[in-house]
Amino acid sequence: MSRIEDFSIAVPQSELDDLRDRLRHTRWPEAETVDDWSQGVPLAYMRRLSAEWSEDYDWRDTQARLNALPHVRTEIDGLRIHAVHARSPHADAMPLILTHGWPGSFLEFEKIIEPLTRPDAHGGSATNAFHVVCPSLPGYGFSDKPATPGWGVQRIAAAWAELMARLGYDRYGAGGSDWGTSISTLLALQDADHVVGIHLVPPLAAPDAASAEELTEAERTALAELSARQEHESAYSELQATKPQTIGYSLVDSPVGLCAWIAEKFWTWSDHDGDLDRVISRRELLDTVTLYWLTRSGASSARLYWESIREVSSWFTAATTDVVTAPTGCTIFPKEVPRPSRRWAAKRYVDIRHWGEPTRGGHFAALEQPNVLVRELRTFFRGLRGEQST
Repeated sequence: MSRIEDFSIAVPQSELDDLRDRLRHTRWPEAETVDDWSQGVPLAYMRRLSAEWSEDYDWRDTQARLNALPHVRTEIDGLRIHAVHARSPHADAMPLILTHGWPGSFLEFEKIIEPLTRPDAHGGSATNAFHVVCPSLPGYGFSDKPATPGWGVQRIAAAWAELMARLGYDRYGAGGSDWGTSISTLLALQDADHVVGIHLVPPLAAPDAASAEELTEAERTALAELSARQEHESAYSELQATKPQTIGYSLVDSPVGLCAWIAEKFWTWSDHDGDLDRVISRRELLDTVTLYWLTRSGASSARLYWESIREVSSWFTAATTDVVTAPTGCTIFPKEVPRPSRRWAAKRYVDIRHWGEPTRGGHFAALEQPNVLVRELRTFFRGLRGEQST
């Protein structure tokens, strides 16, 4: 059961034909009654995106590109877990596991894998090299879907520790965004003897009640934006946290429904100044949506909210009871929500070694600002490489 097996992506043509047929027979709603995105994805935008998906998009090109990456699968705790396992040609590279979130996938990290594994070919030094592991969360992509309750972030972190041991890594770093920040934090707590350090985009830490009377301008802005997000942008989370099976029927049966569900988050959470294509191309967006469609991951990915979102949300809104002693690097992109201040984060992460605040970027940092994220990862882990073998 502990065997690591090579894996390649092979989608039957019948699946692609069915997708195109469904797209061409979409039943469209009437247009929104506003001239912005406040009611959701505008009809005109969705029609254009759907037309491109059905007429111009070619999954076979994407599949060939992805199959150039080294994929593996292995059974852990009863589930087959998929991962990209890209080893650096530099023998002393640091192992690094990167975890995605929703509505993301291992595809988020595609643009940074090569700069991390071969830094000398991308403006860096061979001394900055990483062996990169990008697993697919249970219920996402090419990992198995849990058939019973219990696969929350705590259990996933334990599975990741086993995955890294099984791949032969005794000391490693961890990082990620969205669900990946929580899972990386839990790895540092559960597998402290093996985790060199964690890089979080962003760290999850609640406001410090003791500083409520002396908030900085940045802290007041961060709290106001978090409040606005909860009031106007949290319906998706409530649905997935309470009734993932119900919304799952639409997400697995209707490609346009799935596409709109995901595209709206890419639009809302990215730093694009009204032009999403400027930072995330339609091809990249459709790659993600098609992966969710072909793997029927709409319901199973949503179910992670049912498992864990209450716990995780409390970590950045209410309070935390854990103390993370692992060396920690934090990158706070300006359009991310939440954006805890360093003094709030330091209450939970007591050994912050790096704090970065780039000038551009949102929730999908590896897609929007890959060069910046690579620089942040290199900067933080550079100081820990001496601890890799200790």
